[in-house]
Amino acid sequence: MIKFALFARLEAKPGKEAEVQQFLEAGLAMARDEKTTPMWFALRLSASTFGIFDAFEDEAGRQAHLTGPIAQALMAKAPDLFAKAPTIEPIEVLGLKNAAPAS
Repeated sequence: MIKFALFARLEAKPGKEAEVQQFLEAGLAMARDEKTTPMWFALRLSASTFGIFDAFEDEAGRQAHLTGPIAQALMAKAPDLFAKAPTIEPIEVLGLKNAAPAS
């Protein structure tokens, strides 16, 4: 059961919004390769604010994600893309509804 999650808030530097969006769209491919990350969302919260929400079945999965390729790429790009360091918050999932896509 999904009980563990992370929320990262990302504030794009002025003029870097499109690059942040492209970076997050590319992150989806990396997230698909992470066996311990069953849920991953790239979000646009406002014109310059973005987010990542991901969820895990256990703390080990969450920790593996925090040291994995997406986190490494995020921190490597942070000085160029973001107005300030990304904030990453651990979250406890209290409930979840996950509907299967219609075929």
